[in-house]
Amino acid sequence: MKKHLSEEVNPMNRSQYLKGVNLHSCVWKIPYVSLYSSTCNFFYQKCKIIILIDSTLVVSFLHIKGFGVEAQHYREIWVETKGGVVLYIIMENFGEPLLHYHENCPGCKVDQAKELKQDVTFRNVFSIWIVVLCSSLPIASLFPYLYFMVKDFNIAKTEEDISYYAGYVGSAYMLGRALTSIFWGMIADRYGRKPVVIIGIISVVIFNTLFGLCTSFWMAVMMRFFLGGLNGLLGPMKAYSSEIFREEYQALGQSTVAAAWGVGLVFGPALGGYFAQPVQKYPNIFRKDSFWDKFPYFLPCFIVSAMALAVAISCIWLPETFHNHKVSTENIEALENGTNETDKNKLIKKNESLLKNWPLMSSIIVYCVFAIHDIAFSEIFSLWTVSPRRMGGLNFRTNDVGNVLAVSGMAIIMFQLGLYQSVQKICGPIVLARIAAVLSIPILQSFPFMTMFSGFTLYISIYSASILKNLFIEIISTGLFILQNKAVDQHQRGVANGICITAMSACKVIGPAAGGAILTWSQKRMDASFLPGPHLVFFVLNVIEGLALLLTFKPFLTERKTPSEQLH
Repeated sequence: MKKHLSEEVNPMNRSQYLKGVNLHSCVWKIPYVSLYSSTCNFFYQKCKIIILIDSTLVVSFLHIKGFGVEAQHYREIWVETKGGVVLYIIMENFGEPLLHYHENCPGCKVDQAKELKQDVTFRNVFSIWIVVLCSSLPIASLFPYLYFMVKDFNIAKTEEDISYYAGYVGSAYMLGRALTSIFWGMIADRYGRKPVVIIGIISVVIFNTLFGLCTSFWMAVMMRFFLGGLNGLLGPMKAYSSEIFREEYQALGQSTVAAAWGVGLVFGPALGGYFAQPVQKYPNIFRKDSFWDKFPYFLPCFIVSAMALAVAISCIWLPETFHNHKVSTENIEALENGTNETDKNKLIKKNESLLKNWPLMSSIIVYCVFAIHDIAFSEIFSLWTVSPRRMGGLNFRTNDVGNVLAVSGMAIIMFQLGLYQSVQKICGPIVLARIAAVLSIPILQSFPFMTMFSGFTLYISIYSASILKNLFIEIISTGLFILQNKAVDQHQRGVANGICITAMSACKVIGPAAGGAILTWSQKRMDASFLPGPHLVFFVLNVIEGLALLLTFKPFLTERKTPSEQLH
């Protein structure tokens, strides 16, 4: 049984017990230790401390993150690490208080909740969930009916050209977002995450509704462009999800973002499939020659916009992580990192360009390659399934596509919120992403062969492959989200995620346009001897997936270690 230090060393003789020990020679690092007392509200730094494990001196002169600590009241504390080792800490003297918890500062309230371990709440998880879901629903909700919408615009000369024009409508959203994501990241870092979130959700309410009322191809392109340009909340929400939780629960925050994002990209098309062209599907409710017949694609847009309006109202109570008072950036970094850096090193760290931060940039590049694949797959899958059999498709109705994607969305919810965090702790985000990418390749190439099936066999095959493929997409995205937010400190996360969303959106401009064009080309070469019909388009997707998989290995992809990870 372990004995407490006070049993082994008389408290009156501790100075003699430690006499002659060279404290400066100890360089082993551990995470910061949190201390609390209700008597005062201060952050302290450079507390001269001595840490012993089983009475063996291992470290001293650490930065310590704490609040409400008074040296004369706390001469010794102990905490337990994950391995169950007891750390005995003797505190000799505190430095001057660096930060003060401001009573009316929302960021300070969040920090206090984290210190008191009151951050992992249903409210915080649900807030992230509904905001990200609201942002992602309109991105792909049009895919099941986009083929028919473009056909109704009468802009395509042949049936094979419909996918080509559909790609431009899908790309317009990403083009708008690519041009404005860094701007919204800077706004989030300067004025807070919450204003950017509310503006983004309101843009969904307005422009997604107007998209459902479009009667021409170019009107549809412009509405999607404005929707993408003003909906800049994904980057700030990625930063928000890493700030609202303690370090050990940041995987939960990032998996919530990825799960909500993935569910939106899956449930969005499901909504579009169920509610587009309601006069044809539900003639007993929606009459012919009515408003719904004139605007057959308005109902799914209206449903998404109504949900967004409810979320916009609920965001009034969204906790803000932004500090509304002046705080020294260097002190924040020291408190977050738990390291003893010189002022020169801090200044270098503060002014370091994000573009020179290779752990950040490498994770963004890898994510962008995966993003091209993911958005292209989302569009190609919907267009391919509703295409006629003679063109290599499955001849599904939009309802059938909605059913497949709805089931896939439920699988994503259960895995991301129930299993992902546990699996990620075992494998790590990078290894898990690599496994998902490897398994995606054979599944992706199996889709064209499903045209040989019919009835029950077809539905079992398409449901199973869709569930697994969408799960793997979200596993990869979550792992890369975690790496990106670990690569930067809090004061740079808004801009860093803005850079990521800009780069990702630029790549996703390519995805739908290129995917639609390749699908159109593949449907014109059904009789080719090599990769006929849809085999070609799914092979191209696999080439992109394989390239992204190779980039996940060192020396290209590197990971920044957090203070707690430096223990091992």
